[in-house]
Amino acid sequence: MKIFCIGRNYSLHAEELGNAIPDTPIIFLKPETSLLRSGTPFYIPSFSNDIHYEAEIVVKICRLGKGISRKFAHRYYKDITIGIDFTARDIQQNLKKKGLPWEISKGFDNSAGLGTWIDINNLNIQDIDFSLEINNILVQNGNTANMLFSVDEIISYISNFYTLKIGDIIFTGTPAGVGKINKGDHLIGKIFDKKLLDIKIK
Repeated sequence: MKIFCIGRNYSLHAEELGNAIPDTPIIFLKPETSLLRSGTPFYIPSFSNDIHYEAEIVVKICRLGKGISRKFAHRYYKDITIGIDFTARDIQQNLKKKGLPWEISKGFDNSAGLGTWIDINNLNIQDIDFSLEINNILVQNGNTANMLFSVDEIISYISNFYTLKIGDIIFTGTPAGVGKINKGDHLIGKIFDKKLLDIKIK
């Protein structure tokens, strides 16, 4: 299973971190060991003093594909959820300053929080409200309509470089409002009003 992540896919998030708006999707990967299921606590690692949350819509691939045309990309997923891309921001910024790869800041163990899957049914993938609450306070609120690159564009683009397999997942990018987590925080992720993700920070 491959875990694809898309960076800077919401313009306001790119701006809040002082990053340029990309011309094509920015892709990075997390290993399978980064998965953290809803209901499992996230333990702040000893190697970072600045772990950030980034709430995202996540899509699961349901069929094998390579070189997928954008007009057919909708056939390659049917389940979605909300996830958290946990990021060691201090490590990431330090590595970026040095011009070095920053995968360890994104792909460490348990850095991919994943909610319960739901069938997309008749929902419009490009009009999905999602939100993240921490300690009952709304910290992120987004809609997939504001993506710079749509889910179908992302799938088509990724498939030019990687063969997509059943069970692969794609974190599609985070809206503005990211921030630091602290011990004792309680994270609740929702799609519309449906709670799908519940993670406590230890």
